[in-house]
Amino acid sequence: MEASGLFYIARMDKPWTGKCFDLNQQAWILKGRTLVIAPLNNSVTPVVITVISCKNPGSVEEDRGVPIYLGIENPEMCLYCEDVGGQPELQLKDQKILDLYNRPEPMEPFLFYHSQTGRTSTFESVAFPDWFIASSEKGQPIFLTSNLGKMYSTAFRIDLTQPRGGSLVL
Repeated sequence: MEASGLFYIARMDKPWTGKCFDLNQQAWILKGRTLVIAPLNNSVTPVVITVISCKNPGSVEEDRGVPIYLGIENPEMCLYCEDVGGQPELQLKDQKILDLYNRPEPMEPFLFYHSQTGRTSTFESVAFPDWFIASSEKGQPIFLTSNLGKMYSTAFRIDLTQPRGGSLVL
């Protein structure tokens, strides 16, 4: 749904697609199997992201934001959080976003709380509360941080296009 030029992610039955940028005009791009940040210019092609809300949030705390699955369109992968050596780590996993959406229970390692203030969005890991998707310097991977907006950029602009034939589920 679009309101005054802003996109609001609500419950939906088909993935939305678009692009994601940090507030320093750096785009999310795919380098191998890693999402990295790169300054937006004519030679940079941002990765097409896919976003869909969690159909069956169950025990997920919806007051923290809208629980969403976040992936990339080609190749079809989803962002995933797991514990690596006692530290939450953001990874891409071969996973179809609609398979996650159609599961009877929420798949917490793949879920993020989407919160929007004005034109900026944050993405908090459901599996690791208080850990947010973040970016730092050009060419560096997108990662998780517990320092919301302090050392790293945790606010993003997400430009989405509503799917053809999709509908919002309210």
